[in-house]
Amino acid sequence: MKKNITRIIVLALCVLMVAGCGKKIPKLSNGDEAVVTLKGSSKISANELYTELKDDYALNALINMIDKKVLEKEYKSKMKDATKDAEKTMKELEDAYGDDLLSTIQYYTSYSTIEGYKEYLYLNYLQNLAIDDYCKKQITDKEIKDYYEKEIVGDIKVNHILITAKVKDNMTDDEKAAKEAEAKKRVEDIIKELKKTDSKKIKDKFKELAEKNSEDEATKENGGSLGYINKDTLDSSYKELVDAAYKLKDGEYSTSVITTELGYHVIFREATKEKAALKDVKDSIVESLATDYKTKNPVATVKALQEMRKKYDMEIVDSELKTQYAKYIQNQLAQAQQQQQQQQNQSAS
Repeated sequence: MKKNITRIIVLALCVLMVAGCGKKIPKLSNGDEAVVTLKGSSKISANELYTELKDDYALNALINMIDKKVLEKEYKSKMKDATKDAEKTMKELEDAYGDDLLSTIQYYTSYSTIEGYKEYLYLNYLQNLAIDDYCKKQITDKEIKDYYEKEIVGDIKVNHILITAKVKDNMTDDEKAAKEAEAKKRVEDIIKELKKTDSKKIKDKFKELAEKNSEDEATKENGGSLGYINKDTLDSSYKELVDAAYKLKDGEYSTSVITTELGYHVIFREATKEKAALKDVKDSIVESLATDYKTKNPVATVKALQEMRKKYDMEIVDSELKTQYAKYIQNQLAQAQQQQQQQQNQSAS
């Protein structure tokens, strides 16, 4: 829904008000009812108004009306979720912008009312459900199997020792670099101690060193244990650590310093669980692959909604609007294909 749609609604209401107020409605010579009269017996008819709106604004309004009707049937059980999501977003915007909310919406979007933007959020939620479901249908059994074999791994039990650089904002660049080097050296010294330890005693030694040296207050008293983790268990600040842990075998520790945004680490991989059965993770695999598919295939967004309308036997009776819709779909597909080609070119370069 665009700002223009609000204009359509307002003008349409004006027509209804004129028709329903009980007054005698002036007519043109051809019998059409007038919406506006002007000095000198000039008039604008309801048909003229409709034709003007249809030519310039009606298609966007019509598509949104169609999608709302279709998607509320398809996702009837999700309508409350869509409403809650829209209300949540509006509440966040209200908290952020207060009395400036309306002007902010008008400045940054094409919507002229708060209610219009809220309605957009509601419909967009339902449209995304349709797009996601369409993308999931594009995923093949082979893709699911390949993803399972390459990406799904068992949980691993990991301990770590964290050392942070005591850097302060008022330090010079040289002083900061010295503190970073000092922290890194402390980790290197811990690794040297581990190398001197009998392999059968590494586990106990690591926990001892963690309790003595680690600056992660949440884990140091427990030997630096992060518990059982998987690739997506910890937040992104631990990515380098998790990647390094999966390269180790059970009973091994990292022999080089691991650097994350948190600081410097040495890690110990203690144990590994068998990975989940395919049937237990299939849904999450499909979701991951579908998300990737949607990102790489902008055309899917257009086709998903196009197919949903066809599913409910949508037929635009008005010949002009029918032609406009066909051109609209062609343009949307062309733009999406161009975007998709640009993405592929960027990936290749």
